[in-house]
Amino acid sequence: MTATVDYAAYAAATPKGPLERTTVPRREVGEHDVLIEIKYSGICHSDIHQVNDDWGSSKFPMVPGHEIAGIVTEVGSAVTKFTVGDRAGVGCMVDSCRECEACQAGQEPHCLKGNTPTYNGTGKDGLPTYGGYSTHVVVTEDFALRIPEGIGLDVAAPLLCAGITLYSPLARYAAGPGKRVAIVGMGGLGHVGVKIARAMGAEVTVLSQSLSKKEDGLRLGAHEYYATKDKQTFKDLRNYFDLILNTVSADLDANRFLSLLRLDGALVQLGLPETPIAVNAFALARGRRTLTGSLFGGIAETQEMLDFCARNGIGAEVEVIAADQINEAYERTLASDVRYRFVIDTSTI
Repeated sequence: MTATVDYAAYAAATPKGPLERTTVPRREVGEHDVLIEIKYSGICHSDIHQVNDDWGSSKFPMVPGHEIAGIVTEVGSAVTKFTVGDRAGVGCMVDSCRECEACQAGQEPHCLKGNTPTYNGTGKDGLPTYGGYSTHVVVTEDFALRIPEGIGLDVAAPLLCAGITLYSPLARYAAGPGKRVAIVGMGGLGHVGVKIARAMGAEVTVLSQSLSKKEDGLRLGAHEYYATKDKQTFKDLRNYFDLILNTVSADLDANRFLSLLRLDGALVQLGLPETPIAVNAFALARGRRTLTGSLFGGIAETQEMLDFCARNGIGAEVEVIAADQINEAYERTLASDVRYRFVIDTSTI
């Protein structure tokens, strides 16, 4: 039986239930593990989906949180990548098979045997995985990320999900000088995408339902900002973009956005709508356009993203909350009442 240590956390006991203070067991630090004292944990919209069991795979009790930033307080005897006192983070996964084609290619999110999610999963030790709404986390050193100096832990935490989710397709499609990039949605994901795409040197446009966040969008680096509820937008921008990243989970007409792509352009789906996406084959065939999807990136790419953000002074726009405000923060997130990411100060747990 795996030896464990109990740590304080906020957990949901039942689907759609409130998150309340409790304790959860984590394995003792093994020879290849690091113990991270969590300082901040971001609230991702997917946390709410999981707590509500919207995807039908939730396990309870659940401690959400896969945007974790903190300080290493203990290392195993065989650890070589971290020392006590290092700034470290944990993203959306804490392990994978490490042997399959995907893992060998640095694409651990797509592990053919399934990666081990940071929460709502089962580790190789047989224990449930619990996320960042907690005081500590134990993780193998190979799945811990080094958070560079020069970026606050509070604004770095959301980069472990939101940041890499946007960075990965931007890097894959070589966003940079001469490339026209559109970000659909100006929320927790989109606002980070604006910053990263601008720092890469691309021409950045935000496509949002309204112009209510235009001032923020331009301040964060967008060159242009359009309202998608204005039909003229789709006329003015037809055949314009090389790359469109759709960050929203609402049902959108993909065909309308495909029409905005230039020859060989790509529309990348990052948000996860509940209903299937309907696409007219002609919308793809004309202009050799691509509709594709993307998850978060692998460990090496995530470290690359953190280093890039530190060099370019990029962090998320956050509202730091106490742990007893988590349930209220969920309600506000669903009401789009946050600019742009809630981050839990875990010292309040």
